[in-house]
Amino acid sequence: MNLLSQIIIGFIAIIHLYILWLEMFAWLTRGPKVFRTIPSDLFEKTKIMAANQGLYNGFLSAGLIWSLFISDASWSKNVAIFFLGCVLIAGIYGAITASKRILFVQAVPAAIGLLSLLF
Repeated sequence: MNLLSQIIIGFIAIIHLYILWLEMFAWLTRGPKVFRTIPSDLFEKTKIMAANQGLYNGFLSAGLIWSLFISDASWSKNVAIFFLGCVLIAGIYGAITASKRILFVQAVPAAIGLLSLLF
C-alpha cells in the first residue's frame, strides 16, 4: 500500500474515531453543537441510538487501522478496500437520508481512499 493511501486511510480512521467519541460519549454535550438540525429535546431520547451508531463507526475505524498493520500487501489492500467501501456506502446512505454534509465528511474521503488504492 502506498504512503498516500496510508495517510488517507489514517485520516478516515481518525474521523470515525471522532464520530465514535461524539456519538457514544459526547452526544448530550457536544452533539447539539454539531447536529444543529436535530431539536435539542431529542438528544436525551436518542442517546442510546446514537451510542449504537458510534459503536459502528468505531468498527469502521478499527478495520481501517487494522488494514494499516497487515504485513501482506495484497491482504492489507483488500481489507482497506472492504472497509473504505463500507464507509463509502454508509456516507452515501447518510447523505440521502440524514444530511448532505455526510457526503463530504464520509463518502468523498472514502472514494478518494479507494481511488488511491486502485490507481
